[in-house]
Amino acid sequence: MKASIYIETLGCQMNVADSERASTKLREAGYELVGSSESADVVIFNTCSVRARASQKVFNRIGEVRKARNGNEPTIGVMGCVAQLEGSALFDHSSSINLVVGTTATDRLPSLIESARESQRQIIDVGGRVDGELWKVSNVERHSPYVAFVPIIEGCNKFCSYCIVPFSRGREQSRVATEILDEVRSLREDGYKEVHLIGQNVNSYRPLTSAGLEGFSGTTPFSKLLRAVAATGMNRIKFTTSFPRDFHPDIVAAIEENKNLCNWVHLPAQSGSDRVLRAMRRGYKREDYLRRVDAIKSSRRRIALTSDIIIGFPGETSEEFEETISLVAQCQYDGLYIFKYSERPGTPASGLADNVSNREKSSRFSTLEIFQKNLQGVIYKSYIGREVNVLVEGESAKSNSDMTGHSTCHKVINFPGDMTMVGQEVSVTITEAKANSLYGVIKKN
Repeated sequence: MKASIYIETLGCQMNVADSERASTKLREAGYELVGSSESADVVIFNTCSVRARASQKVFNRIGEVRKARNGNEPTIGVMGCVAQLEGSALFDHSSSINLVVGTTATDRLPSLIESARESQRQIIDVGGRVDGELWKVSNVERHSPYVAFVPIIEGCNKFCSYCIVPFSRGREQSRVATEILDEVRSLREDGYKEVHLIGQNVNSYRPLTSAGLEGFSGTTPFSKLLRAVAATGMNRIKFTTSFPRDFHPDIVAAIEENKNLCNWVHLPAQSGSDRVLRAMRRGYKREDYLRRVDAIKSSRRRIALTSDIIIGFPGETSEEFEETISLVAQCQYDGLYIFKYSERPGTPASGLADNVSNREKSSRFSTLEIFQKNLQGVIYKSYIGREVNVLVEGESAKSNSDMTGHSTCHKVINFPGDMTMVGQEVSVTITEAKANSLYGVIKKN
């Protein structure tokens, strides 16, 4: 057995999937994966750059690990988006870092670790993927035995003015459909009940070949892929995140045609103001976005809609913020993720004057949060008396007599039960609406 390795994952679902892929490669190479940094020979931080002060959070965690080890320091590596963006500069920031591995060098991690440990030199690899590298994840390394993340596209071509992802993740590269479908079929055979098709912009899916999509109808490759994945028989299929400009009504049609395509869409708006959207370089107007929402709301199925909003973008006026409030009112979101704008060095927006004060951002954040909670309360109460399909994922954090899981519309559902239910799909009748979850009882046969 080679060295023991602990991987700590920070950030999004793509980072979770990358850690699963890295762990698979490492275990195949003979390394031991452990669940704590306390005694690991190698500690790897898989980083995210979307939020503010991402690199500082990594340095803080490195300091905490070093302090806890009391002089018995491990080999420390940084992988992911911060590694890709900062590169060798990370070595200058912290002499404790031995290894820097970019977002597309995941498969080379075993040999990079070996080089760092044997040579005692600082090792860096921020190069692209090598031809022939395939996405491969062992079920042992997945975050859940019932729910699996299946990346279908990496990178982003949108270049929104505030976003660092095109620089940290590179340009869009879509996996061949046959590879995706083989993975989903294998997961189904192994007892998985739900897959999440993931990517920075899943509906921008454009493979170099149509292999695997033959015989499936669809206006776009993504809608064809949805129908092809549905045809595998996987119980539940979710996808995130969708980019508004690439959201075609045929996606809604595919959801209507296939019950195992879950009734949930996450469609980030970011702002309700056309001027702010233009400054963000989002590539659509408010009216364009609302047309997509109309297609979702007009569906024969009740499709839950969630979104992201950035408040306090440079130059955002009080009137433009009110336009965002009115958009939220019009869209009636089932859930909303609200973010205060913060500068990302290297993005076009970093050259704009961040002239909305922190106090004003906090005030707008609070106003929108309260507004959304009131709307969401009405939506959640409308579920009382309805039956929803729930995949049981574990014990509720708030009560050891209750179980918890997600509905097909991606709401957290709690209900009385026990651990024998984990991994099962159950029908729950909703009896009570909470602020961010629903409570119910299992339907009696």
